[in-house]
Amino acid sequence: MRSLDFAARVRRAGVVLTLVALCSGFSPALAASRQVNVIRVESVISPSAAEYIVAAIKQAEKDKVAALVIELDTPGGLDTSMRAIIKEMLAAERPIVVYVAPSGARAASAGAFITVAAHVAAMAPGTNIGAAAPVAMGGQMDKTMEKKVTNDAAAYMRTIAEKRGRPIDLAEEWVRKATAKTETEALKAKLIDVVSPKLDDLLQTIDGRVVTTAAGKVKIETKDATVTRGEMNLREKILKIIADPTVAY
Repeated sequence: MRSLDFAARVRRAGVVLTLVALCSGFSPALAASRQVNVIRVESVISPSAAEYIVAAIKQAEKDKVAALVIELDTPGGLDTSMRAIIKEMLAAERPIVVYVAPSGARAASAGAFITVAAHVAAMAPGTNIGAAAPVAMGGQMDKTMEKKVTNDAAAYMRTIAEKRGRPIDLAEEWVRKATAKTETEALKAKLIDVVSPKLDDLLQTIDGRVVTTAAGKVKIETKDATVTRGEMNLREKILKIIADPTVAY
């Protein structure tokens, strides 16, 4: 009888905890460890980069991390690869932070889209973002095709910016006018959320922020978190080398 009573009490306690969590706007399934996964993407946005980032997002979900940080430095890349990454980002249940770093890095073209899609967009001092006008590979587009591709890219940027609460018109300018901004300008325009010189400082700064993921509201808890860095596997490294524009011609 006691075991039955105990089981009943456990069930009632579980119901109460669930109700409390629901009332507070947070899901009990989102309980996270004080672990931050970090990957570095310093390349064009290619199929190998997309595979690497998507795998990292899935691993972050599995680990129930406090956040996944993508350190980004890219001149841009393929539309299909960019969209595969962003699709996974928008479906993510764990917070994703894109950090354009270190100083001298950029998030150009496809990188600008990816940064805008982050739950937290951050940049280091001495970085830049934007210049997201689409260009054709292997030749110029005719005017009709250029208009179609530009309108499609602009609409994609608008919907991402709107979802993340960023200025739609300013983000769209990166596509239509190929403009770019420094980290200071982007922060002032509210296109990004944080300027931070180092990863450790960034994790301290964003601690306590509440972001909306695909699973609902999540409080970021990154203060004094354990940082785990991921590396490309051999296959991804080989594909990255093949995709490098300095060696692929």
